[in-house]
Amino acid sequence: MFPSRSHPYCRLAAAMPYLVLLVACSGAGGATATPLPSPQVLVTPAPDPELAAGTFLAAWQRGDYDVMYAGLSTLSRDAMTVDAFRERYQEVAAAATLSGLDYQTHGARVSTQTAEVSFSLTLHTAVVGDLVRQISMPLRLEHGQWKVAWDETLILPELKGGNTLMMEQTIPARGNIYDRNGKALAYETDSTALGVVPGQITDEARLLEELSSLLNLRPEIIRSLYADAPPDWYVPLGNASLDEVKNRYEALTTLGGLQMRTSHSRYYYGGGSASHVVGFISQVPEEQLQAYQARGYRGDEKVGVMGVEAWGEPFLAGKHGGRLLVVAPTGRVVATLAESPLQPAAAIHTTLDRDVQAKVERFGLGAFSGAVVLLQRDTGEVLAMVSSPGFDSNLFDPTNYNSQYQLPKIFSDPRIPLLNRATQGQYPLGSVFKIVTLSAALESGYYTPDTIYRCTGYFREIPGLVLTDWTVSWGRPPHGVIDLTNGLIQSCDPFFWHIGLDLYTKDQWLVPNMARGFGLGKATGLDVLPEEAGFLPDPAWKKEALGEDWLAGDAVNMAIGQGRVLVTPLQVADFVAAVGNGGTLYRPQVIHHIQPPIGDPLYTFTPETRGQLPLSAENLATVQQAMQGVVSDEKGTARFRFIGLDVKVAGKTGTAEDPHGAPHAWFAGYTYDNRPDKPDIAMVVIAENQGEGSQIAAPIFRRVLEIYFFGKPLTKYPWEAEIGLTAMPTGGPGDTVTPAP
Repeated sequence: MFPSRSHPYCRLAAAMPYLVLLVACSGAGGATATPLPSPQVLVTPAPDPELAAGTFLAAWQRGDYDVMYAGLSTLSRDAMTVDAFRERYQEVAAAATLSGLDYQTHGARVSTQTAEVSFSLTLHTAVVGDLVRQISMPLRLEHGQWKVAWDETLILPELKGGNTLMMEQTIPARGNIYDRNGKALAYETDSTALGVVPGQITDEARLLEELSSLLNLRPEIIRSLYADAPPDWYVPLGNASLDEVKNRYEALTTLGGLQMRTSHSRYYYGGGSASHVVGFISQVPEEQLQAYQARGYRGDEKVGVMGVEAWGEPFLAGKHGGRLLVVAPTGRVVATLAESPLQPAAAIHTTLDRDVQAKVERFGLGAFSGAVVLLQRDTGEVLAMVSSPGFDSNLFDPTNYNSQYQLPKIFSDPRIPLLNRATQGQYPLGSVFKIVTLSAALESGYYTPDTIYRCTGYFREIPGLVLTDWTVSWGRPPHGVIDLTNGLIQSCDPFFWHIGLDLYTKDQWLVPNMARGFGLGKATGLDVLPEEAGFLPDPAWKKEALGEDWLAGDAVNMAIGQGRVLVTPLQVADFVAAVGNGGTLYRPQVIHHIQPPIGDPLYTFTPETRGQLPLSAENLATVQQAMQGVVSDEKGTARFRFIGLDVKVAGKTGTAEDPHGAPHAWFAGYTYDNRPDKPDIAMVVIAENQGEGSQIAAPIFRRVLEIYFFGKPLTKYPWEAEIGLTAMPTGGPGDTVTPAP
């Protein structure tokens, strides 16, 4: 029997003539034949169901429901739209307070058209902890790809048959916010919205007396709020706690025209004292709802939106307790999956002094826009932070009756009362910057405290440019021959323009680097509140940003804090504190400690150093001497504002030109009184577009000192009819009016 033609021997015999031919063509001498290329065999790998399952679970882990849906079998997709699929997962996530998940596949059992992949699933919930399940995922082979044959048990086995999840939550009371002495700034209570109907007022004198005590406002100010209102209109005035109202309830109910409406809410002391620091709470913003639900919130709570309320949300809210239930389609609870007790909220104690804060708000800036920052000089603790205009934090609760009338005014006010000018306001610093320039001059080695300059009232050292001193503007004689220390004491502009130009010719970086050493051009590190960095131009920035060289004009402008220099009041208070305490830049802080109901504090304040002023001890002493002279020397620009004050003060006036209006008035300084009962402080005052620092900011600075050291304002502003009753100020920088007793 002969082999068939497909037998290997036949195929080899048929190929022999070709093999002989190849050998013959290869040439003599035993040369090897060129090998034939190996045949390429294309093999399609079998699809991997475990990989398909992993792709589905990974998409769930990152919340990509579209990819998950695309991985479903045809029958599964026909049974549910992509929107319904997505909503089912989101409902489970919201009910379970799902914050994330982990999974691990453990192999597959495969048949011709079906497969099962086993996997372990851990669902992390914010309220009841982790849920761990072992699940088997069915898959079908469709067009060469494994697809998930989906049902709800792939989320949780307990959801079989249309069951759903429900979380029964127990919510702890929100923690209180206190000042450094344990006095409440924000707490849960019944509060009363106060207002009047002018036409129904019967005894205005008694009404104003009662309201003045409750609202901490002068009677004249309260009356001005309703003076021009129609007689039958309701005029909202403010809020008081129910406890405060109860003390005078009988007298208040007899007053014609007064209307009181009480609700249970978060109450903010003093109509929102320190509102920019404390902040407020409100409903969960719609765009953040899912994020809050993932943190264990139901979504209908009120949460911190600004200030300490927002920063301290994890402490102030505590931790919800709850039971995660499985509910049948009939509404019957069929199982409890997990449960966890609530964890009480902690209280936050700030570094603020409530009494000082409230009095500075009432008697300090008045109607001026601006800021006051008061720091404990040797630690960085914020004792008071006032941004004017302020706002009433109580109005952000919609259950507050006055909210409907007054809250829209906050948002529409062109002065932007929600802006924290102390940390977010960015201003030219004016002559307060001369502290930096003086420091750069001394550290450069080119100047000593005794370096002499002849001031004629004019600066003509740059060809084609003539600048005039403030003495010329106010018709005063020039400073004449003065030394470097007196240059700061008398705030001689030409001297500092000269220094700026001179240092520019020697080393363009001397002043910019000193300013950075004082902490300017970057945030102070106050983490609790939003903070701007200001702006500090320098030769490198100008070259990179504008393609221009750093010019003499830039240096001359910077020397007196003008040009493109921008600072925040907090930055200024911080570096002035460093001058006063011996050179240490502390990180400003507003949290004193965080106290849970039981146990040790979760956090306790400790001073944090963020740098040292780049000054030798000798040169720092010269700067301190000059700042003391601003207040005490007979030619000091602020001397007449501090006559009779029994507190040792060093400071610097500033008048910063603003291209959008009148100059900003500055005063920055510190005390060096060494009182055992009152730690020394550093402070900055800015009154926006109000003119001369010596005329406006210095008197405000003095008043804040009186409040801090003596508990109340003692002297009348030059522009006041009486303390707390203001009119617009007038006068010049050399005004020698002695504060009234």
